[in-house]
Amino acid sequence: MQLIFDGHNDVLSRLWDHAREGADPVAEFVEGTGKGHIDAPRARKGGLAGGFCAIYVATPGGYPPRVVDENGHYDIPMVGPLDQAAALDTALEMAAIAFRLERAGALSICRSTAEIRAAMAAGRFAAVLHIEGCEPLSDNLATLETLHAAGLRSLGPVWSRHNRFGHGVPFAFPSSPDTGPGLTDAGFELVRACDRLGVMIDLSHITEQGFWDVARTSTAPLVATHSNAHALTPISRNLTDRQLDAIRERKGVAGLNYATTMLRPDGLENADTPLSDMVRHIDYMVERMGIDCVAIGSDFDGATIPAAIGDAAGNQALVQALAAAGYDEQDLAKLCRENWLRLLGTVWRET
Repeated sequence: MQLIFDGHNDVLSRLWDHAREGADPVAEFVEGTGKGHIDAPRARKGGLAGGFCAIYVATPGGYPPRVVDENGHYDIPMVGPLDQAAALDTALEMAAIAFRLERAGALSICRSTAEIRAAMAAGRFAAVLHIEGCEPLSDNLATLETLHAAGLRSLGPVWSRHNRFGHGVPFAFPSSPDTGPGLTDAGFELVRACDRLGVMIDLSHITEQGFWDVARTSTAPLVATHSNAHALTPISRNLTDRQLDAIRERKGVAGLNYATTMLRPDGLENADTPLSDMVRHIDYMVERMGIDCVAIGSDFDGATIPAAIGDAAGNQALVQALAAAGYDEQDLAKLCRENWLRLLGTVWRET
């Protein structure tokens, strides 16, 4: 079994949602209830040893529905930014769930690659705290300093909505990721602060202009934790060849997103999506960027994924499909975890 360190999941958001309904988030994760995609029993079964755990604050009232026209096209309207104070309250509640899980011995909040490896060796889920969409952060970034001290080591300036730090891409198919402006002045300050603190910057939901704004401002490797190849699935959330080339040149990483809308040639949300579509995207990105720049970024608990995977327990089905496609054990180790650990060691200035 190949142990997997995953570039992106939304388990904290799911546990927070269920806690608001009266569930115990620690029991749900530790004992497993079959809800969502990730809990400790299913993670162990599928070799999911850790990953970036997103603190994602959803839009109140939910996101507009996906309306697909007769040609299979859709363009979901963008929603407005969130209130900073309310977003911060929610973010702190999600972080508190992670700390409760750590006290229960279910996971370790990791701040170094040595801590990630130690947690995986001990059989504890190795969690890296990540903010997806920086609405919780204050304009003067004092909250960033505080959250970094608490364990935050990764963030995406925007989700697929605009905020005071930058512009996100809509969920649209077919569509270029070049959908609008990039970083704001506050966003440029955020990027410089992340470089100073050693916080990884995730470019998965930002516009193409925002991608290039980060590329010319940050000195760190370029990273898209959960995005696929636009040449194969032309959804706005996927990466163009030029973006993939820039990630390669900066020795960064792109993590394969399991979302069917980002895997299928038709861009549809359909769990009846073959593993071959996942292998096809891995093949393309490896050919374009090299084996050292491709990893896994499942989007568990945040997307509809192929039924052949199902949930965290099914991760090895992808590993087996990649092995059947010709990837050897060294390649699989890189794709499953080592590329993320190499990247984090660089961003966190351990190497």
